[in-house]
Amino acid sequence: MEDLKRATFAIISHPDAGKTTMTEKLLWFGQVVRSAGMVKSKQGNYAKSDWMEMEKERGISITSSVMSFPYNERAMHLLDTPGHKDFSEDTYRTLTAVESVLMMIDSAKGVEAQTKKLMEVCRMRDTPIVSFCNKFDRDALDPFELIDDVEKTCSIQCVPMTWPIGSGVEFKGVYDLRNKTIMSFKDAKDPFSPNIIDASDLKADHIKEFVGETLLEKLEEDLMMIEELMPEFNEEEFLAGIMTPMYFGSALNNFGVKEVLDTFSKFAPGPGEREVLKAPFEKEETRMVDPSEKKFTGFVFKIQANMDKKHRDRVAFIRVCSGRFTRGQKVTLARTGKEIKIATPLMFQAQDREITEYAIPGDIIGIHDSGKLQIGDTFTEGEIIQFTGIPSFAPEIFKRVLLKDPMKGKQLDKGLQQLSEEGSVQLFKRHNSTEKILGAVGVLQFEVVQRRLEDEYNVKGEYEGFPYTGIRWVKIPTEKMKDEFVSRYSANIAYDIKGRICFIYRTEWDLKLAQEKFEEVEFFKTNDFK
Repeated sequence: MEDLKRATFAIISHPDAGKTTMTEKLLWFGQVVRSAGMVKSKQGNYAKSDWMEMEKERGISITSSVMSFPYNERAMHLLDTPGHKDFSEDTYRTLTAVESVLMMIDSAKGVEAQTKKLMEVCRMRDTPIVSFCNKFDRDALDPFELIDDVEKTCSIQCVPMTWPIGSGVEFKGVYDLRNKTIMSFKDAKDPFSPNIIDASDLKADHIKEFVGETLLEKLEEDLMMIEELMPEFNEEEFLAGIMTPMYFGSALNNFGVKEVLDTFSKFAPGPGEREVLKAPFEKEETRMVDPSEKKFTGFVFKIQANMDKKHRDRVAFIRVCSGRFTRGQKVTLARTGKEIKIATPLMFQAQDREITEYAIPGDIIGIHDSGKLQIGDTFTEGEIIQFTGIPSFAPEIFKRVLLKDPMKGKQLDKGLQQLSEEGSVQLFKRHNSTEKILGAVGVLQFEVVQRRLEDEYNVKGEYEGFPYTGIRWVKIPTEKMKDEFVSRYSANIAYDIKGRICFIYRTEWDLKLAQEKFEEVEFFKTNDFK
């Protein structure tokens, strides 16, 4: 895939909008898989992107997976992400590694809460969005209602590229607005070859016979409204993140999937510039790293421990931003200044992996990690820089860990350290105490941590609620003020895994009082403050 231009994109959606089914179908067209695996089935194959036992049991994606394949002279890197809100932090970080996004919408429900939240993250970076209104093989909202919902909720201009003909049991197929054709899978030989019906003349007898009088009348009215009210697709506005091409269909039945993939292969942007902090980081000087720069740079956006339980391994996922990486190359870990030789860089197709000889900007590679790497770590060919914008968000739920077997203390420390470094949960330690606090965005994160501590580290613990509702990272201007702040609020002080001071509080009123008492202290909701 060396000569192919990269297209690195992610799928976002609310749970149960069909994201994993869409991922599977995209992999069909990429010739990665050739048989369907129903995630919610208790039998048969599972989608390749959901490999953890807990994901298979629940039918949800918990971790972000990476799948690479060539398509239409592009090297496609598809990052499947958790849809469930309890695992949104993993998705936030994954979105920092992509240049574009596919937004999946359940056509019976419109834009749901988690989709809205993830769209807000995309809008922060002006990420180009392609939209797919799914499940038209079931009863669905009117397509104009869906467009209105997306435009109002997500503040983005919608341009329909295809149009559904009916829904549910009356779903006939989709009308291609550019080619003036109807795509139907009725009597089609296989899922990759829909029947293409010439619909340049909607009055033609074969169209009336296929669509039916009632649906044809609605289609004609809809197309007139689209022509009068809707703008045409504008590539510049799409790349600026202010316009989204919209497709309608059914991922389960393969309606509209190929058209979505064609759009990414044709219009999705390649690697772009990225901001870095220059050393020494205290000065907060920044520069832009251009993908055309000859020297290699990249950053860790995900760490996954024990992907293969037979080998007890831990893999760091690196987004290549500039230069060319070659197998066996020595690179510098900017945080420590130490050189590391990467002998076995990996490319992924979800759980499957193979050693790659090289990687260029836009590629996602994995490297084996012995526990020394962290989310956000920067790799270079010597320059000490730090990529920005890879945050952890302040958790909203807290629990303390009580160990059932005191002899397992070391295993607990190792497990919690590794799970926190890979982003499964956030770990904090109380001031002047060995007490460990786990922080999470959602309750299911604790279930995952508990299960993985038992399965992978043989540690059983009890998890008690913690009477705090929020936490903030703090930036204190002087050592004298730092001592005074810590002394005054010793019961509210905790430290993250990097040793940074945090202020943990029971009520918003407690936070407000501390901010008023120490006006020069800055309080942050994310840990990527400068």
